[in-house]
Amino acid sequence: MTTPLLLSIAIAGVLLLLWLVIKMKVQPFIALLIVSLLVALATGIPTGEIMKVVTSGMGGILGSVTIIIGVGAMLGRMIEISGGAESLARSFTRLMGPRLMIAALTIAAFILGIPVFFDVGFIILAPIIYGFAKVANVSPIKFGLPVAGVMLTVHVALPPHPGPVAAAGLLNADIGWLTMIGLVICIPVGIFAYWVAKMLNRRQYALSVEVLEQLQMAKPEDTANTGSSSSAPSAGLIAALIVIPIAVIMLGTVSATVLPAGHSVREVMSLVGSPAVALLLALALAFWLIALRRGWTLEKASGVMGDAMPAAAMVIMVTGAGGVFGKVLVESGIGKALAETLTTIHLPLIPAAFILSLALRASQGSATVAILTTCGLLTDAVSGLNNIQLVLVTLSACFGGLGLSHVNDSGFWIVTKYLGLSVADGLKTWTVLTTLAGLCGFLITWAVWLAI
Repeated sequence: MTTPLLLSIAIAGVLLLLWLVIKMKVQPFIALLIVSLLVALATGIPTGEIMKVVTSGMGGILGSVTIIIGVGAMLGRMIEISGGAESLARSFTRLMGPRLMIAALTIAAFILGIPVFFDVGFIILAPIIYGFAKVANVSPIKFGLPVAGVMLTVHVALPPHPGPVAAAGLLNADIGWLTMIGLVICIPVGIFAYWVAKMLNRRQYALSVEVLEQLQMAKPEDTANTGSSSSAPSAGLIAALIVIPIAVIMLGTVSATVLPAGHSVREVMSLVGSPAVALLLALALAFWLIALRRGWTLEKASGVMGDAMPAAAMVIMVTGAGGVFGKVLVESGIGKALAETLTTIHLPLIPAAFILSLALRASQGSATVAILTTCGLLTDAVSGLNNIQLVLVTLSACFGGLGLSHVNDSGFWIVTKYLGLSVADGLKTWTVLTTLAGLCGFLITWAVWLAI
């Protein structure tokens, strides 16, 4: 199948998906599956292989996020019902004042996002976003949009995240230099993303029913079972429950870096420091410190955690369907055709890395796949470059993978569902934010390249 035809099918598939979700109000999970099947048929994937591709795409995404979303939702629900999120938010308000709350949480998200995967960190911070929004009496989008933006920025550009680490390996770029230069560039990009999110938040966006319910004050029966506001968990306890899983994940990452393969401590920490186990540890602590020590019955504690699952299930299903769509686009050859088209244009190296990665990101959804594919295509082109130049090419590809997060990206659905955004508003906010942040990172990287 010719490249123009493959690209036309991809564009038609995205437009059909947007029409189904925005205009026809089809549930995103169903719309994603329908469009994935149609694109698979149109691009010539054998009919006997289509369901294998669908299953692979669904399983590939859900295998990494299901436990994290499920356990994270339970932890968040327990913190929310106990009044802990509001307790933490009120403490921040007293310490910093309401005008600096969004900036403070964004800075914290930037730091936490360095060792923690984007989806894990955002899910951990979700109950705090809700608590801050409730105390400040504003939409959670005011907090959530800049938080998600800076977390994704460091996720795509800084080690130990898989995209930049693997890309550095492909291009033989030095990880140490990548970390230092990447951090220096990510700081102004994060500030820019915060400013863009602030501009986007000047407009009011309608929230989903699920998020509106999350923001409602606790019902009288909840107060009766969990205690009054005066018995709510302290801000320090809630902060500890958030920091502990992140610290455990960091320890797992550090041990894998500094200890030799086969070391017993490294093996143990690789398990304990996995996001799922770290969150289970935090949930166990929350069960003891929030529920049992405050007089909740076992039935009440179980019911609170169970109440978190319906909303989590919807996020999981839509995220998985997004993975299906991305997998179909990859297996159909659309991403490869686009990459080959762009490499024939013979752009300068830094713009070529950014544009190629951005186009691949838009065509198949995964930032990591876009970054790695781009760097794989550029391995011959970078021969003869010094360490700093190799790092800058790597970063240019990384910032290309930051932009154009839209309906074929599982992260798009996680952010929009947790923040209560419609698909149309998600495109107007999250897609715009990621694209402008990626462009900012690329321009700074290109400026450094030209300077040296």
